[in-house]
Amino acid sequence: MGDLGTYIPIVLALTLARDLNLGTTLIFTGVYNIITGAIYGVPMPVQPMKSIAAEALSDTGFGVPEIMAAGILTGGTVFVLGVTGLMQLVYRLIPLCVVRGIQLAQGLSFALTAVKYVKKIQDLPKSKSLGQRHWVGLDGLILAIVCLVFIVIVNGAGEKNRCCGDPGDDEDLGRDRNRGSTIKKNKTDRIRRIVFSLPSAFLVFILGVVLAFLRRHHVVHEIKFGPSSIDVVKFSKHAWKKGFIKGTIPQLPLTLLNSVVAVVKLSSDLFPGREFTATSLSVTVGLMNLVGCWFGAMPMCHGAGGLAGQYKFGGRSGGCVALLGAAKLVLGLVLGTSLAHVLNQFPVGILGVLLLFAGIELAMCSRDMNTKEDSFVMLMCTAVSLVGSSAALGFLVGMIVYVILRLRNWTKDKPLSTIWMQKHDDQL
Repeated sequence: MGDLGTYIPIVLALTLARDLNLGTTLIFTGVYNIITGAIYGVPMPVQPMKSIAAEALSDTGFGVPEIMAAGILTGGTVFVLGVTGLMQLVYRLIPLCVVRGIQLAQGLSFALTAVKYVKKIQDLPKSKSLGQRHWVGLDGLILAIVCLVFIVIVNGAGEKNRCCGDPGDDEDLGRDRNRGSTIKKNKTDRIRRIVFSLPSAFLVFILGVVLAFLRRHHVVHEIKFGPSSIDVVKFSKHAWKKGFIKGTIPQLPLTLLNSVVAVVKLSSDLFPGREFTATSLSVTVGLMNLVGCWFGAMPMCHGAGGLAGQYKFGGRSGGCVALLGAAKLVLGLVLGTSLAHVLNQFPVGILGVLLLFAGIELAMCSRDMNTKEDSFVMLMCTAVSLVGSSAALGFLVGMIVYVILRLRNWTKDKPLSTIWMQKHDDQL
C-alpha cells in the first residue's frame, strides 16, 4: 500500500474526468506489478505518469487518445535509450534544476486542481465547477477537512516517525526511575506506532467507496461481473501531435530521472547487493507502455517516491507488489469497467484531498535545490509552466535560461563542454 496514495487519486480522477478504461488499467497494472516484483525481487512500484495525468486533468481537449499517444511515445523513447545505452548521456544533458522545475509545476498543478475539487461541486467529465460545496453531507466540506486532518496526523509531512523500538528509547527507559511512567510511556509509544503505521490514503479511499454506496443504493444493481472488453484505442494525427507536445515532452525528463536514474540510486541505498542498471529499468518502463497504452491502459512508470513509500511501510521483497498486482488483477477481471459506476458516486471532496497530497509529494521533490542559481532556473521553469499552461514551454524556457547562465559563467581556461556537463555529486 506504500504508493497507493499516488495511484488511487490519479487513476480515479482520470476515470471520472476523462473516461479512462478502469478495468483495462487495473488488469495491465496488476500484471506489471506481478512481473516487476518477480524480476527485481524488491518492491518496485508501478505508478501513473504524473505529468501526462496533470495535463489531462487541466486540459479538456486532452482525452484518452492523447493520453495513450503520449504514453506510447514516452515509452518508446525510453526503451530505445535503454537498449542503446544512451540513457546516461541523455541524463547528463538534462539539468536537474529543470527537471525539478517541471516536477514543482506539475505538483502545484495537481494541488490547485485538488483545492478546486474540495471547495466547489464539480462536473468532472466537463471539468467545470458548479458552485460552492456544502459544509455538511456525504460529500461536504467537513468530511473533506476531517479526511485531510486524519492523513496529516498519520503521515505528518512524510518524514519517518521515531517511535519506540529505537536504541535511544531503551536507554531512556532503563534510566527511568518511575516504573509507572515507564509503563505509561510504553503504552503511548505503542499507540503512536500503531497510528503512524496506518495506511491513511487506503483507509480514506475505502471510506469514499462506502459513502459512494450510501449516496446511491441502486448502484449495486449496475455492477456486472466479468472483465470489460479490451479494445484498441483509435488514434488521429492530431492525437499523436498533441500527445507528443503536451504529454511526452514534459514527461520524458521526469521519467528519465525519477523513474530510472533516481530509482537505481535509491535501490542501491535501500537494498545493498541488489543494484539495478538504468538499462533494465528503461526497458521495463518502455515495454509497459508500448504494450498497455494501445489498449487504453494508463501510462505507467517506476518512481523513487513509490519505492521509498513501499520500503517505509515494510516492503522488503517483490512479494508485496506482486500481492498488490494480484488484487488489481482480480478487481479488473471480476468487476471490470462496471467498477466505474461505483466510482461515479465517489465523493469528489475526498478525491480532492487524496489528489492534494499526491501533488504536494511530487512538488516536494524540488526541495533539494540548494544553490540560488539552481533555484532560479527551477522557479523560472515552474512559473512559465503554470502561467503558460504548458510544461513543454516551461521545459524549453528552463533549458534556455540554464544555458545562458552557464555561458555567463564561462571563462577562457574552462572549455564550454565542461561547463555544460558540470554536475554536483549530490545531484548525480
